Amino acid sequence: MRKMRSSFAPKRISPPNLLRCLINPKPFCSHSRLPNAPDDPIPDADSTGKIMPNPGSAGKPIHGPACPKQTLDSASLDHVPYLFSAKHGGDEMNEARVIDALLGYKNDAPTARRYYNWSKPRCGFDEGGDVFWVLIHVLVGSRETFRPARNLLIRYVSKCPTRKPSVAVKDMMDCAEKFGFELNLRAFDYLLNGYIRCGRVDDAVDCFNLMIERNMIPFVKSMNSLLSALVRRNSMDDARRLYSQMVVVGVTGDCFTIQLFMRASLRKGKPEEAVEIFNDAKNRGAGPDGSMYNLAIQAACKMSNLSMAFGLLTEMREKAFLPSQETYTNAIMASMRGRNMVEALRLKDEMVSCGIPMNVIAVTSLVKGHCEKGDMVRAFDLFNEMKEKGPSPNEFTFSVLIEWCTRNGDMEKAVELYDEMKILGVPLSVFHVNSMIQGYLISRTPEKALKMFDESVEAGVANTFICNSILSWFCKQGKIDEAMKLVSMMESKGIEPNVVSYNNMMLAHFKAKNMEEARVVFEKMLEKGIKPNNFTYSILIDGYSKNGDIQKAIDVLNLIDSSNVTPNEFVYNSFINGLCKAGRTSNARDALRKFIGEMGFGPSVMTYNSIIDGFVKGGKLDSAIATYREMCVNGVSPTVVTYTSLIHGCFKSNKTDLVLKLRNEMKDKGIKPDIPVYGALIDGFVKKHDMENASALFSELLELGLYPSVAIYNSLISGYRNLGNMDAALDLYKKMTSDGIRCDLPMYTTLIDGCLKERKLDVASDLYSKMLEEGIQPDEVMSTALVTGLCKKGQLEKARKSFEEMGKKDMTPNILIYTALIAEYFREGNLAKAFALHDEMLDKGLTPDGCTYDILFGKKLGGLNSHSATGNI
Repeated sequence: MRKMRSSFAPKRISPPNLLRCLINPKPFCSHSRLPNAPDDPIPDADSTGKIMPNPGSAGKPIHGPACPKQTLDSASLDHVPYLFSAKHGGDEMNEARVIDALLGYKNDAPTARRYYNWSKPRCGFDEGGDVFWVLIHVLVGSRETFRPARNLLIRYVSKCPTRKPSVAVKDMMDCAEKFGFELNLRAFDYLLNGYIRCGRVDDAVDCFNLMIERNMIPFVKSMNSLLSALVRRNSMDDARRLYSQMVVVGVTGDCFTIQLFMRASLRKGKPEEAVEIFNDAKNRGAGPDGSMYNLAIQAACKMSNLSMAFGLLTEMREKAFLPSQETYTNAIMASMRGRNMVEALRLKDEMVSCGIPMNVIAVTSLVKGHCEKGDMVRAFDLFNEMKEKGPSPNEFTFSVLIEWCTRNGDMEKAVELYDEMKILGVPLSVFHVNSMIQGYLISRTPEKALKMFDESVEAGVANTFICNSILSWFCKQGKIDEAMKLVSMMESKGIEPNVVSYNNMMLAHFKAKNMEEARVVFEKMLEKGIKPNNFTYSILIDGYSKNGDIQKAIDVLNLIDSSNVTPNEFVYNSFINGLCKAGRTSNARDALRKFIGEMGFGPSVMTYNSIIDGFVKGGKLDSAIATYREMCVNGVSPTVVTYTSLIHGCFKSNKTDLVLKLRNEMKDKGIKPDIPVYGALIDGFVKKHDMENASALFSELLELGLYPSVAIYNSLISGYRNLGNMDAALDLYKKMTSDGIRCDLPMYTTLIDGCLKERKLDVASDLYSKMLEEGIQPDEVMSTALVTGLCKKGQLEKARKSFEEMGKKDMTPNILIYTALIAEYFREGNLAKAFALHDEMLDKGLTPDGCTYDILFGKKLGGLNSHSATGNI
């Protein structure tokens, strides 16, 4: 049917019958009353929109003088089967007549809706025309028909997917103007909701903008729906722009709006933004509700801002809002990340006192916290409490406890937990198996680790992660053949080795100096399509550098440039460190400058420390100092390691004045000297025979509460020994042992040697006995000092016993020992024994030096002349 313009269109002359309706509007007939409704109810419109006639009412009149006084309303229509047909022209229905009728029901929206459903299939008009929009304006005028109006607009949007919002808004407004309706915001709001419900978000935004342009502000609920739709499709920028438009027109939303943006910020990993939204809402006077507080506390926890989180929790409780279980859990976990066990336990108690049950995540976090503090007793107390009172421990709880038991070497408890998991039916994962394997390896029971590994392979649990644990152990133990067999087994079982597997193999080959084998592993990795990572290239560079093949290290660096891997600090540092260890520190410095200039590399203090240490060890202090200055200019702050290297270099180059300057620089930069720095300073002054400064530094570190190392004690004792002040050396030794520091072999050697030189034979003997009691066996240096010292003091018998002890321990005496004994035998006149020792030297492949021959031929023995010596021979 051809669409007709409404009889209410402006500047149009209506037919006489329609004009009469306007002058004296009557409901469908000349009579103002309707007959009584029949007793039997008549069904509503069917699915096609038609009113179904009731056979029991057939033949009854619908108008006439006998009509009772009853107005036309929705109730009467339910009982009149064909009233609309009789009073609206039957088959002569058209769009204009329908519009006239709908306008007649302007104050009776339910009847208008029923009439529309009845007339629609008879007239065949399309949704979106004047009839449709007149109905919408009528329906939104009555609370009874809000829902039908909304549903009609949703259907309109879904059935007209290509019709733009601008058309719909214009048609709705034109209709209102044409037929004298006041604009009702609800109609436009329902249209907006239609676009949202149908997933036409862009059209919904256009509809929103059109409404704002016409000063029709959507309801907050609709705006929230639109904002939610934008957030769901990750259009945060559009959502913010839309919200800004809302604020401009004076609508700041409600708590749901604020929660929406806070949740979106948290999902995007921007907790600071969520807190800012929360604070802005508070400042505007939009009183936060409990949900907003929960989100703000969650954001503060993600920021690790515990003071903010605790403050919000307190504020929330003061306002009688009950924090959620998730909020307390977040706060507890944040406290654990901040190592604040006390606060975490307080929160746990507060949570329980509020009647909020603990969840397994929070309790497991507390168990882990106790483990990290080394308090396994409390960890297991809490674990047992979980089993008794709930929540039941899950696989993660068991994982934490098993891991820490294995770390602590308590494999008995780890096995107990592992078996308990099986009994309780808690799912076993690769992490549990791997923790057990690692525990057995740490506890030096590799046979049990290998047994568990074999069981995991047979059970089909073993994956690349578990295999790599065993593979790494094989490689660290130098068991390359076993490692290669394991890789073959992995491939046969369908467990693909990954980059970590190949990195372990390469590292093992490099440690064994099997350079070509390492290269073969690398090429095999490439053949299998496994992409090397920065650690792979670092292994190659470091391996070649340590084995002196710098050119191949350079080749690897060039290879990275041709790949898609961006070198990281570890790669650059491996190359620079390799050059320094190979004695090519100047090349390392040039390479660093190239990396900075051409590749944008930002060196760390470790990078510069490698170069500084390389220059110091190479005796190039000026270059080391220059690198130090360059480092400071480039904004890299030196560390105690930097100053330790420089101090060693200064003493090595006899620049004591520069040491003091460096020490002052450390103070100016707020860098506190540590034990290695004090060790370098003390050792330097000791070697300069400046025991006054060395002793002053020792006193200083004691005042700072630092504990001197064995190396510092050894340095000071050596200094006093060299100056012949064994009393001071022995006093230091006594202080050290009283402080619980064990004496090592070099220190015993220094003390015994000094005591022998000062004829403190009893003290030397006591020290030697104590050393043996402590299980410290003498080495060649100790034996040399002992034998030569005893010989010089005329203690030939004791020297001979020490010499014989060396033979029992398969230690070959050196030339100094033989020479000292030969000299002492000569002094006693036992030339036969002296020459016997000479022959023994030759048999053991030792070549006597000039001193030995001088003694043998009496040139250094004042008490023997050449005649007597020759006669004895």
